Amino acid sequence: MTSGRLRGRVALVTGASRGIGAAVARRFAAEGAQVILLARTQGALEEVDDQIRRTGGQATLVPLDLRDGEAIDRMGAALYQRFGRLDILVGNAGVLGGLSPVGHFALPDWSEVMAVNVTANWRLIRSFDALLRQSEAGRAIFVTSGVTTGVYPYWGAYAASKAALESLARTWAAEVAATSRLQVNLVDPGIVRTRLRAEAFPGEDPLIHPAPDAVTEVFVDLAAADCRRTGEIVTAY
Repeated sequence: MTSGRLRGRVALVTGASRGIGAAVARRFAAEGAQVILLARTQGALEEVDDQIRRTGGQATLVPLDLRDGEAIDRMGAALYQRFGRLDILVGNAGVLGGLSPVGHFALPDWSEVMAVNVTANWRLIRSFDALLRQSEAGRAIFVTSGVTTGVYPYWGAYAASKAALESLARTWAAEVAATSRLQVNLVDPGIVRTRLRAEAFPGEDPLIHPAPDAVTEVFVDLAAADCRRTGEIVTAY
């Protein structure tokens, strides 16, 4: 059951080709949003687009590698030309980078985790801050993880990147709180049946965990124009 709470709003979701990103994109579209789907793989984006259109929704596909910061800047300009604003940004895309003792991470793996999980989100903030301020109720939502709440051996790269993302997002929330209607929050979705979870626990039965669609309600709550929360880490469980 959907409520139309996002009707007429323009929402961009990164990592929208699968997992939580695809589930949030489908739910946003069902709630009436014009959804912009961003991911690296064109074919996977088209599958999500087909799912959205079958239920009467609308989507725009943006095949883009978030490690390409200049492409993110160009996308910001293109969105301004097409829509004049951005109402909702969901920074969902993330990579695990493998599990390893801290001193044993290969430099390419460490660099990719930081590039995708931290720097790409900073580039999105840098490019879309002005667009989100053009909205009557701009909302930015970033996906974090429970690994930031404790110490988990071998998760060093991923945990460090998510801790950095939390600090980045909450600092931005504090900076804009007094001067705009933009609200910035983070979601910890908990343990969900995703490819990242399967990569970390390859022998685990994925069916013991909820599907990504089960955690979309909190994203709708934080994306809605009547939301009053900002600078928070909100759990979906």
